Amino acid sequence: MSAQGAVNQVIPYHPNLIESLKRDEGFRKFPYRCPAGKLTIGYGFNLDDEGIDEDIADFWLIYKVKKFEAELAKNFPTYRVLDAARQDVLCNMAYNLGISRFMGFRQMLAAIERNDYVTAAKEMLNSSWAQQVGFRAQRLAHIM
Repeated sequence: MSAQGAVNQVIPYHPNLIESLKRDEGFRKFPYRCPAGKLTIGYGFNLDDEGIDEDIADFWLIYKVKKFEAELAKNFPTYRVLDAARQDVLCNMAYNLGISRFMGFRQMLAAIERNDYVTAAKEMLNSSWAQQVGFRAQRLAHIM
């Protein structure tokens, strides 16, 4: 059963449990060591012993992609009019780099605004980012 399926089955039967656990565990945005020395995050999620379920990782990934899409549309309005493949390339880069570092690709962004995708791809590859991520950059540049 998926984590979401389990949650849907538990919440209707124990509506106060979730609020009780939130109160007792407390929310921590960043990882910390609990009193037992375990790396923990959120509402007492033990990363050392339990890790995270793939369902949770998928949810988190989709959530972050949506945030990056909104940030790209806000910070680079041309993003909205690009085809889906090029939007995916930019979102992939922003996800990897963070929005601030992504916005530092000024020459690439200027080339995209001119619809000069060959130059945009060259600018992607002419960066320390491309050296760091290797084939990922080559693949994304090819799509661009």
